[in-house]
Amino acid sequence: MATTQEIFDAGLNVRRDMFGPPGADQAIDNATEFTKPLQELVTRYCFGEVWNRAPLDRKTRSMLTLAIVCTLGKPNQLKIHVRGAIANGVSTEEIREVLLHTMIYAGVPAAVDAFGHASEVLKDMGLD
Repeated sequence: MATTQEIFDAGLNVRRDMFGPPGADQAIDNATEFTKPLQELVTRYCFGEVWNRAPLDRKTRSMLTLAIVCTLGKPNQLKIHVRGAIANGVSTEEIREVLLHTMIYAGVPAAVDAFGHASEVLKDMGLD
């Protein structure tokens, strides 16, 4: 069984793959005494344990995450995870289809907002 440190390191590697080393390391390095426990849990539990589970690959998890954060109306997380989805091999066409599919189940307003935020990120990345 993996140690807590090994799981944390695995999570940090996932974050670095998805958001680049500067983005992942910055989240940890900029943590305050107040936010450090949150960053440690997100890295260890979310990215170290859940994102590394079989049988879903990172691309599938990214598409699910986009649908979920769209549904929840979390624009900052959507922007972050659009970048992560691209890093995980999700195409712009697949992002569009995920958001259209989510519109049916989460509602038009959620999808309209998500399209706006995703378009902003894709444009910044030179992909839209």
